Formats: sequence, structure tokens, C-alpha cells
Amino acid sequence: MSIFSQEKTESNVTLLIIFTTLALIFGGLVEILPLFFQKSTTQPIEGVKPYTPLQLAGRDVYQREGCYNCHSQMIRPFRAETLRYGHYSVAGESVYDHPFQWGSKRTGPDLAREGGRNSDDWHVKHLTNPRSVVPQSNMPAYPWLATNKVDHTTIAAHMKGLRKVGVPYTDEQIAGAEAEVKGKTEMEAVIAYLQGLGLALANK
Repeated sequence: MSIFSQEKTESNVTLLIIFTTLALIFGGLVEILPLFFQKSTTQPIEGVKPYTPLQLAGRDVYQREGCYNCHSQMIRPFRAETLRYGHYSVAGESVYDHPFQWGSKRTGPDLAREGGRNSDDWHVKHLTNPRSVVPQSNMPAYPWLATNKVDHTTIAAHMKGLRKVGVPYTDEQIAGAEAEVKGKTEMEAVIAYLQGLGLALANK
């Protein structure tokens, strides 16, 4: 009988942990490592640009308020999905997202192609009182976004951090970021973020 027989391995916690860990490491290397070398997952598709300072600030608010808990930004490559939301999501759309907003939880609709679907005024009404434009909505209201100001003092540092992980912000863009968002409300920032989502593939 082998010293690493199935029966012995399953009854020995230490061996089971070791072999499980090795299996996970091997599986991760095989499944994940190649993605770091494929252009389809590391290069932006045509039309995808880094977020503007205002969009980036809006994305921060979007994450802070937990919007991703109810809205995914990943359209699956199935007919029912693409008929409802548009072109399925591709990795090249999200290369500047850290972290990306893909996911599987949908209480509300997917927002991968939200950009340009509704006017800024519609978004203001929707975020202030969702049921004023979507009567059946169970989304909470976010009226404080209209009065809260964007924190302009941190945006340049945020952009510098993103540049370190590959987002191609220039020195000029970073230098002008504070002035661009100063005095803007969180409502304006979130809407700027939403209006920029999915435009590269929206019409394909």
C-alpha cells in the first residue's frame, strides 16, 4: 500500500491540507497565470480610456455606497443577456478598473452599458427618489449625494496610485485633477461615472 493512499490521506488532516493546497496552487497557475500574458485580458479595447478625475471620484462613491452589491457590470455571452443589455462584457473593457465591478449578484439591472441610456436629469431623479422614475424599484434613495461635496484633496493621490498599477495617467492630468473636481457634488460625480460605462461596446 502506498504511503500516500487515499484512505491514509483522507484520515490525516496534515496530509489532506498539504495536498489540497498543492492542488489549489497548481489549478491557479494553470487557470490564472496565462491570463496575465494574453492581450485580450491585459490590453484595453478600442475606445476605452482611463476614468476622468470626476468619473474616478464617482466610482469611489459608487463603491462606498455599496452599489456593486445589487448591480453587476458583467453581461454574460447569452442571447437573453445581450438582448436586454447589449454586447457581452469583455476583459479589455475593465483593464483600468481596480477593482473591477464584474459579479453575479443582481438585485437591480446590470450597469455595464449604462452610459448614455438615460439623461443626467433622469439619473438625478433616480438617485434622489428611485420610484419617481421606476415605480417598481426597491432601490434605496441617495439624496445626500446632491449636497455632499467630492473630496478634492485625495483625487491626485488616488490617480498616482492607479498609475503604479498600469493606468496611464499623465503628470498633467494628475496635476489638474484637484481643480477639476473641486466644488463638484457626489451626485455629479456618480452620474459622470455612470454615463461613461460601456460606451466602447454600447453600439456593437
